Amino acid sequence: MSTQTHGASAGFDWPVRVYYEDTDAAGIVFYANYLRFMERGRTEWLRALGFEQDRLRAEQGIVFAVTAVDLKYLTPARFNDLLTVRSSLSHKGGASLAFEQDILRLADQAVCCRGSVKVVCLDAATMRPRRLPDRLAAAI
Repeated sequence: MSTQTHGASAGFDWPVRVYYEDTDAAGIVFYANYLRFMERGRTEWLRALGFEQDRLRAEQGIVFAVTAVDLKYLTPARFNDLLTVRSSLSHKGGASLAFEQDILRLADQAVCCRGSVKVVCLDAATMRPRRLPDRLAAAI
């Protein structure tokens, strides 16, 4: 249940339901869990483009690491809410990717959390930055 519009950078939506384990004592999504939801959105975006992260590690010798995050919490999400993680590629560098990600509540399209996330491509053996593989760079 995902959507992608006109190219990899235009946007990708991934559904997430809020489970009890995602909430805090106040019954709202614990702030750090929005990062988990965003990670799922980026992982599923790659998968939709035909790239599995375990295969990228095994076959290309690369992994991705988050290097910067900026989040704004706008309205709370609660237990059992159905959310949409909307991911858009905002910048592609030689060894890095930057994303804009919104987490929206499906019922009213309210933006619960908005974030910018930068990831770097690393050599899995040395953990040093490495250029994106040509096939991946061409797909995005």
